[in-house]
This record gives sequence, C-alpha cells and structure tokens, in this order.
Amino acid sequence: ESKVLYEVLIEKGVVSAEALTPLIKEAESTGESLQRILINKGIIHEDALLDILAKKLKLSCFDLRNASIGAAVLKKVPLKVATYYKFVPVKIDGRTLTVAANTPLDIKTQDEIRTQLGYDIDVVLSCANDIQESLKKYYGIAAETLEGMTAAPQADSGEAIHEKVEDIEKLAEDASVIKLVNQIILEGWKKRATDIHIEPYRGKIALRYRIDGILYDSTVPPGLKNFLNAIISRIKIMSNLNIVERRIPQDGRAIVKVQNQVLDLRISTIPTPFGESVVIRILPTERLIDMEKLGLSKKDLDILEELIKKPHGIIFATGPTGSGKTTTLYACLNKINTEERKIITIEDPIEYEMSGVIQMQVMPEIGLDFAKGLRSVLRHDPDVIMIGEVRDLETAEIAIRVALTGHLIFSTLHTNDAASGITRLIDIGLEPYLVSSSIEAFIAQRLIRTICLECKEENREVPALIRDLIADGHSQGPSTFTIYKGKGCATCNFTGFLGRTAIYEILMVSEKIKEMIINKKPSSQIKKIAISEGMHTLRQDGWQKVIDGVTTPEEVMQVTTAEEELEGPNKKGPISTAVEIDSEFSGRNKRVFERIDKRLNIRYNIYILKEQLIEGGPTKERFSATKNLSAGGLLFVSNFPLPVGSVLELKIELPDAEPPVQCLSRVVRTVEMSPDKNYDIGVYFLDITSANRARIKKYITTVQ
Repeated sequence: ESKVLYEVLIEKGVVSAEALTPLIKEAESTGESLQRILINKGIIHEDALLDILAKKLKLSCFDLRNASIGAAVLKKVPLKVATYYKFVPVKIDGRTLTVAANTPLDIKTQDEIRTQLGYDIDVVLSCANDIQESLKKYYGIAAETLEGMTAAPQADSGEAIHEKVEDIEKLAEDASVIKLVNQIILEGWKKRATDIHIEPYRGKIALRYRIDGILYDSTVPPGLKNFLNAIISRIKIMSNLNIVERRIPQDGRAIVKVQNQVLDLRISTIPTPFGESVVIRILPTERLIDMEKLGLSKKDLDILEELIKKPHGIIFATGPTGSGKTTTLYACLNKINTEERKIITIEDPIEYEMSGVIQMQVMPEIGLDFAKGLRSVLRHDPDVIMIGEVRDLETAEIAIRVALTGHLIFSTLHTNDAASGITRLIDIGLEPYLVSSSIEAFIAQRLIRTICLECKEENREVPALIRDLIADGHSQGPSTFTIYKGKGCATCNFTGFLGRTAIYEILMVSEKIKEMIINKKPSSQIKKIAISEGMHTLRQDGWQKVIDGVTTPEEVMQVTTAEEELEGPNKKGPISTAVEIDSEFSGRNKRVFERIDKRLNIRYNIYILKEQLIEGGPTKERFSATKNLSAGGLLFVSNFPLPVGSVLELKIELPDAEPPVQCLSRVVRTVEMSPDKNYDIGVYFLDITSANRARIKKYITTVQ
C-alpha cells in the first residue's frame, strides 16, 4: 500500500520524493500507515488522497455519510468481522459483497474475509471517520465494546430487574463497563448533545441524545439491555450516588475531561418498572458567551447594554424552562465582570464556572434556599447579584429591597412573555408600588433552531398566508424577502438545522408602565402600551430572523403565540380580516356571514404546531364534525385543545355529491366544554376559493 501510494503521489506531483522519505521512515517506525500520516500532518486532504488512489487502482469512492445500508446486508456481516478489518458492508449482489474501506484491502485480507463470510469481495474507498461513524450508526454505539463483554443473567423483561448488588458493583468497576459508559458520554459530547437519556423499557433500552432542543434516538446493540444495572451503577459511582438504592430518585454530579474540555455532568435517576432511567446533562465548566452572540437585534443589544450599566434595579429574564434565560444572564455578567465589581450568584444548579464571580449552589435539603442565601450574600458587600430564580414571595421581597438599596440584580421568572412577569410578581404577593419602583426591565426569550448553512436553500413552498403574516409584522410586501429552509445533509444529521439562537422582547418599565402597574392593569394592556413605546414582540423578532434567513417560519410559530400578530404595524390585510372573522365566534360585532347549526363530517391536518402538544404528531389526519358553519368559518368538536393560531388543512364534506371543500384555516378560539372535557374549536377560512365559498353559502341557504 505504501509503495503504491508513494508512486502515485510522486507521479501526480502532490509531494516530492525528498518530503516523502522521512514520512515513510516514520510510518515504518511507528507502525502507522503512510496514508494516515499524510492526512494527520495536513499534507493532503483525505478526500483528495482517496480520489487519487481510486483512479490509480481503478476503484470507486463511496460516500458513506449520505448512504443508506439495508438491514439484510448488515445481518450477513458480524460486527466483529467488520470492526476487525475496519470496513462497512455496503451491498450484496449475488455472491459479491461490496465493502467500504479506508485503504485498498490486499489479497490476503480479502481472502480472509471471503473465508469467513463466504462472499467474493469488491472494495470501494471511504473516509476513515465516515467508516467509524457508520459502524456506530448501523451496529450501535459501543457495539464493539459490548462484543467482548459477557452478559450477566437477566430477569424477565416484564419485571423489575433484581440482581446481587455485590456483583453489579464489581461489574461497574470492570474496564469494559467503564469504557462503555465513557463511549456513551463521549458520543454525546461529539454530537453537541445537552442531555443523554438512558431509558429502560420492556425487553430493550433506548439511548437518546437531545441536540438543539430535539431528542434523537441512537442505535444501540441488542445486548446493551443486559448491562443496564452495570451501566447505571458505574454512572452512580462517578457521581457519588448510592448504588444500592434503586427505589427513589437520586441526583448527583460528576466532572469528566474530554480531550481538552472539562465537562460538568448533572446526573438524575428515577425508578421505573424495568429498571432505573437516567438523564445526564452535559455542561461545559467554562463557557463565556458574548452578548453579541446571543441573537439580539442591534436595537435590543443597545438597550441591554444600557440596562446592565445601571447602578441598581432588577432585570428579569422570563420564559419557560430551557429557553436560554440563564445563558443570557451569564452573558450580561461576563460583560460587566471587572476587577472593580464584586459579583455573587445564587444558583440551582451552577451551570457554568465564571472566573472572578463568587457562585453559590442552593441546597434546600439543608435549608439553604434562595432567600437564605440572598440574606448571607448581602454581608459580602456585592455590587451585582444574580438570583437563579424568584420562586416565592420571600425571595422576591428580599431581592426588591436589595435593589432599592443600591444593588444591581439579575434574576429569572417562568412566564410566557415580558408583560406577564409583572402580573406574576403581583400574584405572588408583591405590592405594585415595589414592583414599579425597583424593576428596570423584563426580557422574554425563546430558543429557535437555526438553518444549517451547508444545505440552506430557498423555500418556494411557503403558503401565501405565512408570507402575509411575516409581511404584516414588518411592513414589508410579501415579495420583498426570501424564505429559506435546510434541505438536510450529513452535517446537520439530515434535519436541516444546526445550532440554536434566541428571539427576544424587552419591556422597559417606563413612567407610563409604572403608572399602569400601580393601578394593577392587566398584562395585555401593559403589553399594548409597551408596543406603542417601541417594543417588538417575540414573534416579530422571530419574523425578522426568518427574513434574515436565520430560521424557518415553523420554528417561530412553534414557540410564539398568534395573538402577538394582532399588534403588527399594519392594521389592514389578513390580520384585520382575522379580527373581523374572529368576531363571529366572540359575538362582539355583527357577523360577516350567516351561520347555521349543522353537523357535517370534516377531516383536518395540523400544519404548524408543537408536535409534543398533540398525540400522533402534526401530520396525522384527524376526523371530527361541525357544530355550526358559515362561509367564513366553522365550529367543531375536538377531544384535545388546539392553541389559538394553529393552521389546519381542512376538508369539509358537503352533501352535494361534489368533492370536499378544501382550504387552510386558522384556529381563533378554543373553549373547554365541561363535564365531558371536549373542546369547541373555532376556525376561520384562509385561502378558500370563491367557488367553494359559494358552495357553502348555497348549502346554508338550502338547509334554511
């Protein structure tokens, strides 16, 4: 192989003979292939080298990253053969097996494989890393490690697993089990996962990684279920948990090093009928984030930079769990972290270590909660304090008093938008005058996935409705911007997305809003005033990122509410129509179309919606019946709620012997009907044709 490679590189003029000579000596002394040395030293790219070799030896190159290999082929080749000879089976044609290898296999190796498998061998060339990843993908993560391990006897797959603790403890310290757990964690780090889920079910184990907020299943070898107790015991030993106790949840922490990166692992276990389920959260111990990289618009970035310069007051980050609130606050602290300032944080848990910042971990089990920690912090003369979360009245009152005495406070609240943060504080018992006098701003945020740059392309299939919504939110005509999507490629694991960014709305507590707080005005009115003073909503910020080509409309609509669109700068067009037709269901105004109470069969698909909200996912066709109908919209019954703003593909079966009326519709009302727990769903038609609207009008007239 080295001789062939030497000749072809000299022949092509890629490397001189003088430069190759010491590399050949290095290959002979280290036992490493000349091909790998050339690639590792960056002398030639692997793709180019394989292409040169393939042409010289009249072989083909094969792209494993974008290939799909059938299960029938994989069953014919045992893992131990594939890993020993470092190849991936690609296809079987008669008595010929095509294998993807990183180097041309010599005659002796091909004979050995032929003897073991009974097939003639045809070799194609692929990158070494692609071969390694494909072996994991098709045979399972850590399959090679499991191959050399002897499974312990298991209990019936339908029962809880009970084994001798002594045996499991010894097995947990076995080198193979340690390697197995390390491989699972290492794979999560390589995939950019934030969480690793090990989940036992009847007769099997699921291994899932959360990447960019979405859970992805990983292929695992069938034999992994035989080592569940050993794996969990090893993880417990790493995090100083009780390996004997399996009946109650446990939480722990471990520090591991991956290459040059130190990771902080947060481990949590819960009991299930089939064994313990484990979640490992992966946190880099050091991660300094610049405010410029948070995803803030130029306007919002300027506002936030002014806010963190204030000498006192409270800045709240709001949003659900996992919306990036803590990351935003860390970026703010990083910006103002200087030698002149004393910064102390009280967190649960401490997510990232920050140099120059005193960080305290709350421990409720010994009585150290946010309120008690905050009282102690004041004796340390801080300038800036970050409180992980305001959960109760006591913590909120202390935080406000600290802010009023000259300290800058950062904290978080769990609310849907910025304005709701005001009412949440009042609801937990704070006096309105304290809220208005101490808080500087509420920052609401959500995380959205960003389009993969490797496979980004224009999306020409976006409905006119969606383009109109985006245009209305930004005073732009639908034809003035391009909407993009990710086609899906190996880089993004064929999802079309790679990484996440945030969308924001920042509510500044102005004098007018302070007056509304004191008068206990509802959050909806406060939000309207904030918008009139220049605040843009989460959805409007999301639409801007769609226009900028950062994300897709679906991502924005999944994490924001449709009500925000009613505050768009344009009061004409589809939004105004939405309000007009919505009045049919609210009774506030005179109806636009005549409505009758009539039962008709309908079918619908949910076009854009959070998949986890609806059983079966968004693509499942559902059946229902109308309660009433007009040429502008209808009311039907559902056994689950549909969020306002959801878009449906609707088919209405009229008794006129013609095909069903088909159109897009939008949910404008969802009302729970007691006691049967069904829901009345009101929708209005979006893109119904004149002919279909006329059909509905004719039907209504006929029935009457």
